[in-house]
Amino acid sequence: MKAALALLLPLALALAPVASGQRRKPPRRPTRPPAPFEEPAEPTELPPPLPPGPPSIFPDCPRECYCPPDFPSALYCDSRNLRTVPLIPARIHYLYLQNNFIADLPEESFRNATGLKWVNLDNNRIRKVDRKVLEKLENLIFLYMERNQLKEVPAFLPPNLEQLRLSRNQISRIPAGVFNKLENLVLLDLHHNKLSDGVFNKNTFKGLKNLMQLNLAHNILRKMPPGVPSAIHQLFLDRNNIEDIPSDYFKEFPNLAFIRLNYNQISDKGLPKNSFNLTNLLVLHLAHNKLTNVPFISPKLEHLYLNNNSIERTRGIPAASNEPGADVISEVTGLERDSLMFFWEARGRLGRFRERDDPFFLRNVTASRAPEERDLLRS
Repeated sequence: MKAALALLLPLALALAPVASGQRRKPPRRPTRPPAPFEEPAEPTELPPPLPPGPPSIFPDCPRECYCPPDFPSALYCDSRNLRTVPLIPARIHYLYLQNNFIADLPEESFRNATGLKWVNLDNNRIRKVDRKVLEKLENLIFLYMERNQLKEVPAFLPPNLEQLRLSRNQISRIPAGVFNKLENLVLLDLHHNKLSDGVFNKNTFKGLKNLMQLNLAHNILRKMPPGVPSAIHQLFLDRNNIEDIPSDYFKEFPNLAFIRLNYNQISDKGLPKNSFNLTNLLVLHLAHNKLTNVPFISPKLEHLYLNNNSIERTRGIPAASNEPGADVISEVTGLERDSLMFFWEARGRLGRFRERDDPFFLRNVTASRAPEERDLLRS
């Protein structure tokens, strides 16, 4: 027994410090609270590019694109998760690069592509375009760069451009003289950007002698833009904050046939009497404004949209009593303010209006009516 105790005593002494250490744990250091999780502004990982397609009959066709055998001047590189622009063959006139993740347009990619006529770069991540790239594209006619990240209209645009589509970017600046050499441009689309009144002056559109359609809708304008080319046929200014129209503003545009001013802040006070009494005007959109009277219009107007205003009278609609089969339109009264949905359509110069069966009609539907009654209003 004494021998066993003699053997156990050294073992117990050896284990005592260990047991003591287990009972006395060192104090923990204070830890920082975890940082709140934030969603990344951009995807951390882009989807991988699509695998190369089968070999083309054209030896110069980029493997990441498609060269249709029956359309040798076209190159389809769209919707392939591309990060860079491949080398464009010299034979290509029509280039499709939309729906990718392209951020830059390298000069090397366009080195041989001097014959390009049509380039679609919609829905990419392009922030700017190098001058050396655009200067090479002397034959370019159509340039589509919608849904990118441009901050300003690209400079040194090819002089033969006929259509320039830059909608849904972040454009807040138009460099001076950027349109000076674009005499052939017929369509300029800048809708859904960040253009304000300070961007425009009387020389902004200088050089656009043949411009037919100008789209400045969905910007942050409070005034009508100055210096709009006199050749304009269609002017889109929807969804701005325009409050008034200068006297005789539209008299400078003898060919103007289509005006869209929906979703603005235009009231009777800000609308001179004969603003829209234009000889060639066919379609006028003034829905979602603050009008209480129908503006004076030309007898030749074919479509007038005034829904979601506060219309109380129709004094602006011309009477056509001197036309065969026409009725005189006097006034429409007793309508609930702020609830009138008003649409006027006339074909030609006749102006007979009926409730149901006539193609020329004048009808009001108030918001207080049942949905099935409101559905009677058809365009």
